[in-house]
Amino acid sequence: MIMMFAARLLCVLAVSAPVVLALQPIQAAAQAQPAPARLAPTYEAQQEKINAWTVGLAAGLIEGAPLRLAAEMARVVDDGANLHVLPIVTRGPTENVNSLLYLRGVDLAIINSDALDEYKIQVPEIRRHVTYLLNLFPSELHIFVRPEIQSLQDLAGKKVNFNTLGTAAAYSGPLIFSRLGINIEKTFIPHPLALQQMRKGDMAAVVFITSKPVDAFLRGQWEPGFKFLPVTYDSKFEDYYQPAILEAAEYPALIKPGERVSTIAVPTVLVAYNWPAGSNRYQRVARFTDYLFARIDKLQAPGFDAKWKTINLAATVPGLTRFPPAQEWLERQARKPQDKQ
Repeated sequence: MIMMFAARLLCVLAVSAPVVLALQPIQAAAQAQPAPARLAPTYEAQQEKINAWTVGLAAGLIEGAPLRLAAEMARVVDDGANLHVLPIVTRGPTENVNSLLYLRGVDLAIINSDALDEYKIQVPEIRRHVTYLLNLFPSELHIFVRPEIQSLQDLAGKKVNFNTLGTAAAYSGPLIFSRLGINIEKTFIPHPLALQQMRKGDMAAVVFITSKPVDAFLRGQWEPGFKFLPVTYDSKFEDYYQPAILEAAEYPALIKPGERVSTIAVPTVLVAYNWPAGSNRYQRVARFTDYLFARIDKLQAPGFDAKWKTINLAATVPGLTRFPPAQEWLERQARKPQDKQ
């Protein structure tokens, strides 16, 4: 019996051995092959990934402060594929409303608040299409005049320069004079040239609309009588402007100690297109807002534009509604318990 079982076992081994030997090279080859490589993302998938969290920001002229601020914001909020901001060189803050309304790929813009005035007829409900994130900085109105000019009314019919087209002065200046009801002879040449003409008596005044102090008034040597004219802030300016002052500490050669010159300021504002809540473009701007507000301290550190140190996140903008996620961020911060002193 035992002999019979042994004989059968030997027979089975003899039959199976070639099969086992034949399978060994196949198994070894299978183990030697690398794991299948992951397929590279398709062009469409990569395109979708890059665009998903990219935000277009219409900034301004290449030599202007708004483009510099936009570039600094882009650097601070950058988060790779999670958030990418593209600052865009444009014709200037006064034209950026047009880019925000009509240019594909633009979600944000830096504008002068009174630029909206141009669209009141073209887009009657313009304020429903634009919402603000941040009041960046005021651009103070400087009306600099010759000695014989004693009041705004003295400028009627005389040559007043508003810098080159595309600048804040070239847009806001004539609008402000129109609201004042003073008809002047407008010129649009570079301010350094206009200041030379003022010295000769060929130009009655120059209008600067920019953040104080202005280097041209600090470095220049002016004869007695050259001065800034005051502008009173009243109901004519409540829709877009803010009250402001020029002080002796800012212009010691032109304003006597203890004196102040009242004027108005044009807010320079970071705004967004009013995308539908929950849409992809809305979500992009909401993420940008969250990153920017949370990292504002980085922008106020050395190495960035000094304007960031004066920015108040809670500052309002005349005539516009704040972007809801920005308002929600501020409210969350207000609810946080204050640190113990």
